[in-house]
Amino acid sequence: MKRKIALAAASLLALAVAVVAFSQPAQAATGIRVSNGKLVEANGTALKLRGINHPHAWYATQTSSFANIKAAGANSVRVVLSGGRWTTNTASDVANVISLCKTNKLICVLENHDTTGFGEQSGAVSLDTAVNYWISIQSALTGQENYVILNIGNEPIGNNAVTPNWTDATKSAIQRLRSAGFQHTIMVDAPNWGQDWSFTMRDNAPSVLAADTTGNTIFSVHMYGVFDTAAEVTAYVDSFTSRNLALCVCEFGDNHSDGNPDEDTIMAKTQSAGIGNMGWSWSGNGGGVEYLDMVTSFNPAQRSTWGNRYITGSNGLSTTSTQATIYNTGGDTQAPTTPGTPSASNVTSSSLSLSWSASTDNVGVTGYDVVRVSGSTETVLASPSTNSASLTGLTAATQYTLAVYAKDVAGNRSSRSSTVSVTTQTGGGTGGCTATYTITNQWPGGFGANVTVTNGATASTSWAVTWTFANGQTITQIWSAVDTASGASHTARNMSYNGNLGPNASTSFGFNGTWNNSVNAVPALTCTRS
Repeated sequence: MKRKIALAAASLLALAVAVVAFSQPAQAATGIRVSNGKLVEANGTALKLRGINHPHAWYATQTSSFANIKAAGANSVRVVLSGGRWTTNTASDVANVISLCKTNKLICVLENHDTTGFGEQSGAVSLDTAVNYWISIQSALTGQENYVILNIGNEPIGNNAVTPNWTDATKSAIQRLRSAGFQHTIMVDAPNWGQDWSFTMRDNAPSVLAADTTGNTIFSVHMYGVFDTAAEVTAYVDSFTSRNLALCVCEFGDNHSDGNPDEDTIMAKTQSAGIGNMGWSWSGNGGGVEYLDMVTSFNPAQRSTWGNRYITGSNGLSTTSTQATIYNTGGDTQAPTTPGTPSASNVTSSSLSLSWSASTDNVGVTGYDVVRVSGSTETVLASPSTNSASLTGLTAATQYTLAVYAKDVAGNRSSRSSTVSVTTQTGGGTGGCTATYTITNQWPGGFGANVTVTNGATASTSWAVTWTFANGQTITQIWSAVDTASGASHTARNMSYNGNLGPNASTSFGFNGTWNNSVNAVPALTCTRS
């Protein structure tokens, strides 16, 4: 968040990234880490950040804010620090910040604000300079991997900056930190003042993650005026989660000078996707954005409209925040018993039901994780509170090897159950949906298209759209669908997140392609569903 600089208005570009699951490098077991595209604690328990940004660099005496933020229901706090653009936060000061976080049982996301708007705003520093700061205070950070996430630099590149290249600068910063011995999970902010309207972070996230030898990098987008519709919020989040890329919406508000963010969808979508969100900010805003203060003058008894919305509103802290298990007391280290072999039933082309014997625990079982096992890789498909689950959005004619873990209140996890292998039925159906093809953009040698799928009068769990190009067109990138090509013929099938459609509901997918610069005819489409 820029304290006194309004973000230039920018329209969200059409989503242009192939939605492909990314295979991450082997992960170190030290502290907080990334596993299968989600943030987890050292014991493997999911860590869903629900927190508030606090401007410590500018209000270093407001240390009571840590307790007040915890009392509001947060499980984490994102702390503004400076390495010299403002008053430097020294190693001893940062050590005290971490102590305040731990005392108040908060996960500490430490961010260097000096990089804000680099390449566009006077006084901003590079990510390389930010790394120098982290190395200079490394003594305060070493050994705190269970409690601290290191956010290299806030909003590191502005809107119009051409250099440096965000991708290369971010890769280099990650590699320098790893070479210096940092084992913390690293958080990287998007360019464009954090809003990534150019989709630079979205499109280059896999290569940035690959630069981290531990695989423990999480991406952070800031959602303000660029994300003013539900479609924009949903598409952006889905583009990361569908590729197993860890994402946090680590800044957002209910209003901004560059537009009106859709905070309702941001909060609902991050909750349903199981990813973090952190509202900006506790107090102390200036330059015309004082409405982003959650409390007035750091007084927790004087909550603003935004503070009430984020803390006690729908999908707010009071109902979605769970304290990190590292802070659980009572000494319970006994894991629940292993469930028996799961049993599958009601298998269709896109869904199945799974049940298993209930686990027991010395304190109490709180839930289960249903995982798909592929060699040494596990992907969580559902996390029910009871010993059964309905799995939807599956791919037709595909084998799924499934297993279950049980969890208790202290975050202990059972051993994995025996596995069961299930093959979904062959896809198909007899229509019941329609598809509309629109060319959204065209240039010499290339074009973009969007396809809207509209369901029939009854609910469905999967869809497929087929067509044949007549003029030599090819697809180079596709999003929100999986394409199977055979010559000029294509079949686009739903992703896990957009296959379930209610009666008469619609969804869409899009792609970029090539054409012969002569004829780019719209093909006839066939839509089937099940």
